[in-house]
Amino acid sequence: MLSVYLLRHGETSMNADGNRYCGRTDIGLTEKGEAQARQVRDQLKGLAIDQVYSSPLQRAYLTASIASGNREVMKDERLIEVDFGIWEGKTREEFIAEEPAIWHAWCADPEHAPAGGNGETAGIVVKRVDDFFKEAFEKHKNGNIMVVGHNGINRLYLAYKLGMPLKDYRKIVQENSSITLFTLDEQGDISLKLLNCSYKIDHE
Repeated sequence: MLSVYLLRHGETSMNADGNRYCGRTDIGLTEKGEAQARQVRDQLKGLAIDQVYSSPLQRAYLTASIASGNREVMKDERLIEVDFGIWEGKTREEFIAEEPAIWHAWCADPEHAPAGGNGETAGIVVKRVDDFFKEAFEKHKNGNIMVVGHNGINRLYLAYKLGMPLKDYRKIVQENSSITLFTLDEQGDISLKLLNCSYKIDHE
């Protein structure tokens, strides 16, 4: 059984500035974001991790490097954040005021409606992230891996694996650099062990 220590990256300036949608914009971490990643390093101290994976975007890669104690991090394009289209760089309040119909379409059926009108659908996102985890399972069937992704992809993948309608993905919280732990078995079934954990994890 594969154990996955899943993180959202640490805080960025766009998170701090009204939680602006940051999909493919490649920005680093704030000082607080770096401190959050160091906290994860302390939480997981002593855990044997077989491999560390991250989104290719620097906010995820830096989080992975710090949280893993500067281990080698393998970037994987399938872990990149959702393409938010015209929502990029804007707060929810801003883009809903500009184009409410696009937001309502996404909320009603994100599996088929593109984010921001010209971005990715949730169906496309879930497929690429699921492909990553299927491959990771084959490589590390009985191991532990750390995966650092993003708020959008993490929640959509978890909703999918837990059998939730994708339109309900926002009911799952992914705070900056908090650990979500789940296992995957031979059938691809998920068992959610921890969600948004910020305390020392007993892995003895």
